[in-house]
Amino acid sequence: MTHGEKAGRGAGAVERDVIAARTDAYFNRTRAIVEHFGDRKVTYAVFLRRPVVSAPRLMVDWLRAVATERGIDIECDLMFPEGTWVGAGEPLAYVTGSFAQLAVLETLVLQRLGPACVAAHNAYQMSMALPHVRFMAMEARHCAGFGMQEQMAYAASVGSHAAQKEGALGFIGSANDATAHYFGTTKGLGTMPHALVGYAGSTLRAAGMFHEVYPEMDLVVLVDYFGREVTDALEVCRHFPDLAATGRLAVRLDTHGGRFLEGLDPQSSYDVLERHTPGSIRRYRSDKELRYLVGTGVSAAAIWRMREALDDAGFAHVRIIASSGFSVEKCLSMADAHAPVDVIGTGSFIPDHWSETYATADIVAYDDVPRVKAGREFLLRHMRNR
Repeated sequence: MTHGEKAGRGAGAVERDVIAARTDAYFNRTRAIVEHFGDRKVTYAVFLRRPVVSAPRLMVDWLRAVATERGIDIECDLMFPEGTWVGAGEPLAYVTGSFAQLAVLETLVLQRLGPACVAAHNAYQMSMALPHVRFMAMEARHCAGFGMQEQMAYAASVGSHAAQKEGALGFIGSANDATAHYFGTTKGLGTMPHALVGYAGSTLRAAGMFHEVYPEMDLVVLVDYFGREVTDALEVCRHFPDLAATGRLAVRLDTHGGRFLEGLDPQSSYDVLERHTPGSIRRYRSDKELRYLVGTGVSAAAIWRMREALDDAGFAHVRIIASSGFSVEKCLSMADAHAPVDVIGTGSFIPDHWSETYATADIVAYDDVPRVKAGREFLLRHMRNR
């Protein structure tokens, strides 16, 4: 078992008292009532109200762990394989077992399904929007504890694998060791934070310090700390010509949204795109799309300007890594501008609107007799197709 798998087990407690404390009180009371009047076999349909990509593994693994811990039978009939598209309202799974046992599990089951499915959908869309770009999952700092972090990393891997089946490069890893196993690796990716650049006192010095301690690793240098992205990137390239020539050097753009990349302003940003991809800037754009293309921060114009400066200086093999708010929408804008980015670091596959992640479970059969609340009859149709 890997470090990440051990950590994941800790995040999915199955002890009876822990589950009772974390579930909704009315489910605990339901269990007591059912045990008093007589248990029955029930089947739950679990679904979301919006289209998603199926990412049920964490839910299924947890149900299996609970069943083993309690010595009970829980049948989980998945309607869609992991990584496949699921329409709004279509049950992802039917869960069958003792009503007394399942009633107290509903809250925790839904927590493990909905957010992962929506995040997987986002990761798939991002990967397909930029199929020739590699992504790194950087969700950890945006998550409320390891349980959410594990969900989001798992979801990114599911959406990525679905996109890879269609030819995209997708996500190649995560930013820490604990979730690296979801991407088939053992170690987290990444080189230096802004704090190290500040500590070193210069971008070049930070690069030198990193390379001295980790000489076998590719060198990825943050170049926005001092607001001299182009100047500092070229200085590092000239100091490490061998790394630059062999593709082992990359510059990471993480320019703050409150300013433009060095040398750019609104007009020069338009000029950059006009030189390289005029069609993308001449079409009508929303305000948000325009910001992604020619605005402050890491815009398409900023990426093109960095590529232009590197190529003009003879550093065509130096890669560009971009981060900072790369959502599905921003990736689509980058694709339309043909932004020459090699890798994107992002945690923006985490759903923007958490209400979209709410999964729902309804009992659709008691002792194999179909019965569901009014308005949810569509779940019975799906049940008949099992």
